[in-house]
Amino acid sequence: MAKLPSTAKAVVIGGGIVGCSTAYHLGKLGWTDTVLLERHKLTSGSTFHAAGLVGQLRSNANITQLLGESVALYDRLEAETGLGTGWKMNGGLRLACNQERWTEVRRQATTARSFGLEMHLLTPAEAKDLWPLMQGDDVVGAAYLPTDGQANPSDITQALAKGARMAGVKILEDVGVNRIVVETGRITGLETTEGFIECEIVVCCAGQWTRALAATVGVNVPLVPVQHQYLVTEQIEGVHRGLPTLRDPDRLTYYKEEVGGLVMGGYERNPLPWAVDGIPEGFHFSLLNSDFEHFEPLMELALGRVPALQNAGIKELINGPESFTPDGNFILGEAPELRNFYVGAGFNAFGIAAGGGAGMALAEWIAAGEPPYDLWPVDIRRFGRPHFDTDWVRSRTLEAYGKHYTIAWPSEEHDSGRPCRRSPLYGHLTAAGACFGEKLGWERPNWFADLSTGEEPRDVYSFGRPNWFTAVGREHVACREAAVLFDQTSFAKFVLKGPDAAAALDWICANDVSKPVGGLTYTQMLNDKGGIECDLTVARTGEDEFYIVTGTGFATHDFDWIRRNIPAGANAQLVDITSANAVLSLMGPTARDILSVVTRDDVSNDALPFGTAKRIGIAGCPVLALRVTYVGELGWELHLPAEYAVNVYEALMAAGAPMGLRPAGYRAIETLRLEKGYRAWGSDIGPDHTPIEAGLAFALKLKTDIPFKGRPAVEKQKAEGVTKRLAGFTVDDPDVVLLGRETIYRDGQRCGWLTSGGFGHTVGKPIGYGYVRHPDGVDRDFVLSGTYELEVATERLPASVHMAPLYDPKMTRIKV
Repeated sequence: MAKLPSTAKAVVIGGGIVGCSTAYHLGKLGWTDTVLLERHKLTSGSTFHAAGLVGQLRSNANITQLLGESVALYDRLEAETGLGTGWKMNGGLRLACNQERWTEVRRQATTARSFGLEMHLLTPAEAKDLWPLMQGDDVVGAAYLPTDGQANPSDITQALAKGARMAGVKILEDVGVNRIVVETGRITGLETTEGFIECEIVVCCAGQWTRALAATVGVNVPLVPVQHQYLVTEQIEGVHRGLPTLRDPDRLTYYKEEVGGLVMGGYERNPLPWAVDGIPEGFHFSLLNSDFEHFEPLMELALGRVPALQNAGIKELINGPESFTPDGNFILGEAPELRNFYVGAGFNAFGIAAGGGAGMALAEWIAAGEPPYDLWPVDIRRFGRPHFDTDWVRSRTLEAYGKHYTIAWPSEEHDSGRPCRRSPLYGHLTAAGACFGEKLGWERPNWFADLSTGEEPRDVYSFGRPNWFTAVGREHVACREAAVLFDQTSFAKFVLKGPDAAAALDWICANDVSKPVGGLTYTQMLNDKGGIECDLTVARTGEDEFYIVTGTGFATHDFDWIRRNIPAGANAQLVDITSANAVLSLMGPTARDILSVVTRDDVSNDALPFGTAKRIGIAGCPVLALRVTYVGELGWELHLPAEYAVNVYEALMAAGAPMGLRPAGYRAIETLRLEKGYRAWGSDIGPDHTPIEAGLAFALKLKTDIPFKGRPAVEKQKAEGVTKRLAGFTVDDPDVVLLGRETIYRDGQRCGWLTSGGFGHTVGKPIGYGYVRHPDGVDRDFVLSGTYELEVATERLPASVHMAPLYDPKMTRIKV
């Protein structure tokens, strides 16, 4: 065995496919002072028993691109290293056996086209031609991706390891990590079974061991092991090397060819957890006992699809635990709790498909200090407080596993681990007919049923108009014509305080927050490329104190971004006060009249104009009233200590009842913001989009001489122009359902996809937003001069384009 070096710049822990891929890509980037440590032998964790299917299409363009990076790497790896990988691009077939699944597949085909991924829709006969062993009487249609494939997990990992060694990376087997050494908040090295190695950076790719290891240094990685079984058959007549992989989600199963036989596995709806009390010592190159009884329902479903399995010889039923996560996505990135601690884990049984691209992304993240592109769906910072509890993580993860092959309905909510975080108003909202959704553990009212008519507060999912459409429309109209009250207690709320707080925010914020006390600013926070990392509001509540409000799901991400970018040496402290304050958002034309009834403070436009903050009293409560809106109407966010929430809510509802006030939920917020053209971070805007591209140049302080992070990049864009611009789109047919990811065509040419979509109940039409792209440049005139179509579930529909809000509160209705 090679000797453990005394120092390294980066140490990768874990010799599975993700660890070896990360080491390989670090080596390619010139990081030759990298060491990979594997406690036993390469692939001995879960990689060796992975099934090895490689699919690419996901609901996010960048994750699809990342999986495409895996395919590109696997295509060249054998020639580069001289080691066989078992990789073959034999294509992937996905069946639809009912009309709802067929709608989902057709929408996926449009998504693939949006992202530039080749995908063909097939008739049942065409599908059977590709997969002759299939019994297809119930097949409605199928999708075929010719660039999908399969690989041998152990072989491809060994090839990546050889490639890493060829680039100068050291790989040491049989070296366990006993302790990650952290001194004064900084990684200094690792204590291993072969001695101490000094290092600055640790990359934890330890699979199902990652959660426990990371926890020793205070890092939270929400994953748990779950049993996953598949069987391997003897040779079957008609199975050949070029047979595509097959996914049959309505029967919960998948198939791939192996040595003339089949590998068949699936995702049962009642998965079994493993190692609830911890992974046993010495568990490597180990499998669990085969559980034929638990596998039997999948086997019965498979026999209905592949009758040849009835007489096939079974080599083995493999039961291997793999790490799964609460949302079914893997985990990448630098931990918010500890600088220079990176994670690549939780691959939900598609680690082979993701391994090549994930290693590339993680290596570039380490080398550049930021990901190569927006990876929010897999970013470790998407998690938060509920994910520290392993029982909660396990409950949600088992539900996500059980839904792996179920239909992915629009706006679908999870049921497990609920309720977890509740606003003080939870009981009142329940009594009012709230149908709750959940985000980062928070129970949030999505819509309100009319209990007096027997309407039930329960979601019924559909690819057409869902059962909540009418209820959301009621709330939408009430906001436009009277007033509504939203419980937005789940907002993430921070305080930045200290003598240097103003100077720190001057640097971090792209808009000018250096206003007098009482000033309120909508601002982005940018990376060095000008990309939007945060989208939030900042209220100046004191000379040295600022109150920051951002979205529920971005609590960990935005806190981490602000804290990391406070200039070195600045005397400014950031504190998360999310749980301390409730938030009631009073919005609508009669909002001022209602507010005037419950407070003696002056809330006139002169006393409290738009973009200001003021402390007022309501029902004995000190309230920070922020004059701001995300729905396009007169209104206030009322921030108040949580213990007063019930009193203030009751006072507002009583005062507002004669003026048409009603409670409303988050789905109405979405329809209202679409009409007004407000952007949503994580869909319409993010690190890959700049304010210039997103139509948010008005929120930049370019007219001042104040330097801010990202300023050079947006100044350059403003001077030279951009190659994409965000635009709004409407379709005349009110029955069309826009969800996002629909393909945009300009003058017959594909030019982008919708980033978000929904329905505007005031304008009476479906609304979507997306970037119009052209390599030679895009400006307002270019966008407006085109003729547009949207592809929705493979059908192209005429669309109108808009560069201005569709709704103005001065108008009762606007023509579009």
